[in-house]
Formats: sequence, C-alpha cells, structure tokens
Amino acid sequence: MALSSGDVIPLSQARANLSELADQVKAGAEKIVTKNGESYVAIINAKRLDYYHQLEREHIHLLLIEDAGKGLADVTAGNIEDARDGLAAIKRRRASRHTG
Repeated sequence: MALSSGDVIPLSQARANLSELADQVKAGAEKIVTKNGESYVAIINAKRLDYYHQLEREHIHLLLIEDAGKGLADVTAGNIEDARDGLAAIKRRRASRHTG
C-alpha cells in the first residue's frame, strides 16, 4: 500500500486524533508517526501485523530449508567433517587466540 503525505503525521497530531487514526487504520490505511521531523513509529492494522509476522516466519523457514539443502549437497559431494573433530579444531583456534 502506497503512503500519501496525509499518512505521515507528527506525534502531537497523532496524540490529539488517536481514535480517528485508529478508525482509518482499521479501514486499511497505514500511518507513519514522526517525532522531531523523523520517522518514529508506524500504526498498522493488527491483522496486517499478524500477516507480516507470518511472512517473516515463512521467510525464516525457507532460509532453513535452503540451508538444509546446501548441507545435503555437501554430504552428497563428500564435503563432510566429523563433528567432534570440527569442534576440537574450533576450541584449539579459540585457545590459541586467548593465549597468544
């Protein structure tokens, strides 16, 4: 949804007109509240916020699936290392940084 100049409002105006702003947001508008001339907070419909959170979770799941696919490709290609050996190497590197 595109924002218009009427959707960007100073905090003082938002305080004075919160009920009206809430009705506009419930009807589908989004508002950007400014403080000292800078973007401060956004007012959006609660259902839309839930939707944004759902999209974020789905994005995280897609990234995890992508990482799992890369891991499986590494295993298939033989690019593997025993976890105990890998952890021991990490511990050695950390120890050498702290002692040297």
